[in-house]
Amino acid sequence: MTARSARVKPLIGLTGRRFRIELIRGSHPGYGQRLTDSFFTDFADRITRAGGVPVMLPYDADPEALGDWLSGVLITGGQDVHPACWGGDESVVDDVDSLADPSVHDRSRDEFEIALTRVALARRIPLLGVCRGMQVLNVTLGGTLIPDLPDGPIRHLMPVGPLSDGDPEHVVSFDAGTTAQKVFGDRLVTNSWHHQAIEMCGEGLVVTGRTDDGVAESVELPGAAVLGVQWHPEWMTSDDGALRWLVDAAAERR
Repeated sequence: MTARSARVKPLIGLTGRRFRIELIRGSHPGYGQRLTDSFFTDFADRITRAGGVPVMLPYDADPEALGDWLSGVLITGGQDVHPACWGGDESVVDDVDSLADPSVHDRSRDEFEIALTRVALARRIPLLGVCRGMQVLNVTLGGTLIPDLPDGPIRHLMPVGPLSDGDPEHVVSFDAGTTAQKVFGDRLVTNSWHHQAIEMCGEGLVVTGRTDDGVAESVELPGAAVLGVQWHPEWMTSDDGALRWLVDAAAERR
């Protein structure tokens, strides 16, 4: 790290969603068919507080070119990854335009985030995958997903929205000596808003945190600054350390 790079804050790229302006209440009807990109500002706030500079990444950006500039990559949460990306059952996919409903599958987003993840891994750019983002990381490396978690003793899809530190029974236990354990400690109660989960890990990826029912809650690539968490650190009431980890790892890479 040079003296100049020590003074320059790390640039953290954030992914998000794309949809038509008409979905925004109060928008001018004349602009209804134009498209907008968005991400939750909770990410930007916490990255800024951790000492990073958050930037929104549109699907149109060239992932290889982004790799020339970014110090860190954050693959955010959102809709399910299309089952075609991981060999799942495609019959569950509805014929709904993601630009009209940003909660449905979005192949453009999948393709962009998978390509960006590949660039980050190839160039050893620190990467954090959050919820869907953890699943994108796994799918990029050839892993598979559980398409719909069965009901069980631990609730993984909370009925209330953010902010929340989660239900008391949603305790994630982390393996000793892992990045996750160093960041989060031995155990952490977290929020949870997901119905899918990692089934088989992709190449090199290791599950390092689970809830008591065995659901994977954190993954990482040993020896690399690559971490995935199934919960939402940006919506924890407390600071769990995930976003600080990403900013710190990105700063060390400069």
